[in-house]
Amino acid sequence: MTRSSTDSTASSTPTTPTPTSLAATDLAITAPVPDASALDQEAARLGPGGALAPEADGEAYRRRMQRRQEVQRQRVGERNLEKGLVLVFTGDGKGKTTAALGLVLRTLGHGEQVAVVQFIKGGWQPGEARALELFGEALHWRALGEGFTWETQDRERDRALVQQAWQTSLTYLEDAGRKLVVLDEVNVAIKLGYLAVEQVLDGLSRRPPLTHVALTGRGAPPALLERADLVTEMRLVRHPFREQGVKAQAGIEF
Repeated sequence: MTRSSTDSTASSTPTTPTPTSLAATDLAITAPVPDASALDQEAARLGPGGALAPEADGEAYRRRMQRRQEVQRQRVGERNLEKGLVLVFTGDGKGKTTAALGLVLRTLGHGEQVAVVQFIKGGWQPGEARALELFGEALHWRALGEGFTWETQDRERDRALVQQAWQTSLTYLEDAGRKLVVLDEVNVAIKLGYLAVEQVLDGLSRRPPLTHVALTGRGAPPALLERADLVTEMRLVRHPFREQGVKAQAGIEF
């Protein structure tokens, strides 16, 4: 269905479909789909349902959603590869570390072990570090920076701390016992010139096959984006610090 036909359906008085139109709808909804790429396209065509679906009557809508269910089962069934993923959270919007911490909590909830290495950060203990202490040895949290550059004011010391943090990261990346390793703000360390992207790419290659790694921070370099299995870019639309002068608040920023 095109957008114009959807708008037309929404704006006109619903009528009972004729047998011909029902048959055409059934044909469109139930047509077989041969491969994974076509399955993705078919899922997009059928849509998520709800008010976005064009059907005016419940029976036609049910048929559409039945077909959507079939397609989704096929999509899931054909994607059976399991591997350790490289996930990059970057961009100038808020939520990069928060996204990685969601993975931390989810992984711990499955009884797996996690390591978090924080680059740059380290001059304070964030709320999440305190909250996650209850997981004990299942979570290793290493905040190995001393704060933002305008606080430390010492490039050589910052560089040395980043290199130390990277050596710690390597021990976790090579540890098959850690299901997830989070390298928080590592992208910033690369951007500032304290860590070479080649070092990071080499470290990623040392992981056991099923170890996931999440890398956060603004300005992820192109070589890292190319290596990643998943890239999410947070886009800044509005921020209370900038627009309203709201200070960093516990539970929101730290």
